[in-house]
Amino acid sequence: MVGRYAVGALGVATMGLGVSLVWAQSPWDVAVWLVGAIVLHDGLIAPLVLLVGLGVAVARPGVRGPLRAALVTAGCLTAIALPDILRPGPHNNATVLPLDYVRNWLVLLGVVAIATGLVLVVRRVQAGRRRGPR
Repeated sequence: MVGRYAVGALGVATMGLGVSLVWAQSPWDVAVWLVGAIVLHDGLIAPLVLLVGLGVAVARPGVRGPLRAALVTAGCLTAIALPDILRPGPHNNATVLPLDYVRNWLVLLGVVAIATGLVLVVRRVQAGRRRGPR
C-alpha cells in the first residue's frame, strides 16, 4: 500500500516538473508544438501505422510475429534517431554525435531486417523438419 502511494507521489512530482518546464516556455511555442504534434500524428503516423497493420494482418500466421517485432523495433529506432536525422548541425560538444547518424540508423535497420529474415528461415526449416519427408 505504501509503495502505491510512493509511486503516485513520484508521478505527481513528475507531472509538476513537466508543467513547470512547459510554463517556462513561450505559450506560442507550446501551442505550435501541440498543433504540429496533432497534425503529424493524425495526418501521417496513425494512417501509416494502420496501413502497415493491415499489411501484417494479411500475412501468414508464422510470419506475423517476427514481422511485428521487426516493425516495432524499426519504429523505436526511428523515433530515437529522427530528431538528429531531421536536424543535423553543428554541436557545441564534438563528442556528442561523432559518427554519421543516418548511416548508423540505416545499418541498424538492415540488421533488424536480416535478423527477421533469419528468424523466418529458421522457422521454415524447423516446420519442414516437423512435417518430415514427403
